[in-house]
Amino acid sequence: MDFSKVKGNLEALGYKVHEFGTAGEASAWIDGEIDGCTVGFGGSETLSAMGLYGILSAHNSVYSHHVPKDGMTTAELKAAACAADVYLSSVNGLSENGEIINIDGQGNRVSSILYGHRRVFLVIGENKIAPDFDRALWRARNIAGPLNARRLGRKTPCAVKADRCYDCKSPDRICRELAVLWECPMGADIDVVLIHEELGY
Repeated sequence: MDFSKVKGNLEALGYKVHEFGTAGEASAWIDGEIDGCTVGFGGSETLSAMGLYGILSAHNSVYSHHVPKDGMTTAELKAAACAADVYLSSVNGLSENGEIINIDGQGNRVSSILYGHRRVFLVIGENKIAPDFDRALWRARNIAGPLNARRLGRKTPCAVKADRCYDCKSPDRICRELAVLWECPMGADIDVVLIHEELGY
């Protein structure tokens, strides 16, 4: 995939954009950018596949509600991640025009992307990119949502086949909030890391 169009559009919208051929190259760069900080992780198969939690833990205090830490509860880990200096996440969809789409269950991930951290890194494999907003939103709802529901063992219609969103009313539903970044939020420092590999959902 040629990243030139989406890279140019993201830069015009106020993001700092970095392009890497492999996840390993991206991980090494991110590791060099974050040192001696508190770091929060959003739930992300992309970040997990890249091994970034372990890499950054060597010289930072890192918090993820998916990784137990010093007897902290899940709620405490989420709160620590939300209060960290730096926050890392992926996205559920990115249009070539630069619209960034995320769907969340509790809202800790989308709220942290939007506000409150000194610096935010959004790490995105090429499979997350769609030609326009409508198809990026479709991807978030019908690909990322069902696959994540299945991964988390949720009892939702979409998790059975992981084929599409059923717009269910299940108490296990993980798609409860939608956040769209039309442009980089005012005053935010967001690095978008584009990787020429398929990563995450």
